[in-house]
Amino acid sequence: MPSKMLVFAGSARRDSLNKKLARAAAGALTAAGADVFLVDLDDYPLPVYHGDLEAKEGIPDNARRLKTLFKEHKGLLIVSPENNASISAMLKNTIDWISRQDGNESGLVPYHGKVAAIMSASPGALGGLRGLVHLRQVLQALGVLVLSEQFALARAHEAFAPDGSLVDPKYHQTVANICARLADVTGKLV
Repeated sequence: MPSKMLVFAGSARRDSLNKKLARAAAGALTAAGADVFLVDLDDYPLPVYHGDLEAKEGIPDNARRLKTLFKEHKGLLIVSPENNASISAMLKNTIDWISRQDGNESGLVPYHGKVAAIMSASPGALGGLRGLVHLRQVLQALGVLVLSEQFALARAHEAFAPDGSLVDPKYHQTVANICARLADVTGKLV
């Protein structure tokens, strides 16, 4: 049975380079035999996390929907923009809301037993690499096994063909290798 993979980018912008990379990676995961569900976080708007808001109104419906998606999928492929040498506020906010305790259920449940691969895309020379350090740290603190392999796509504004594929065959192969590794490890561990 193919491993179920949840793929998303931590960006809201419609023409986001990270969304383009997430779509390319979703295709590579499908080619690796995974059952892939690609999510656009812009379809799940969330308020900025605030403890008083949570105490007054509870967990937002969109956070619950995302929690369900996380629990239904064994692997995560997260493509993170880099904002000021860290992960985007949207991505951190999403991770934070999903990690909130809901009734008697620990906030760690959606992350328990998950395997993740991380990628980034940026028009800069480092490709968002500095943000991946923080994303890895956050995910590991929640108990996610993050693959050592990662990909930071530099000069991403020049990296995609009109059909959304990666122009450089080396980049295409790197993404394919990471996706195959994610599918393999997830299938063995879960």
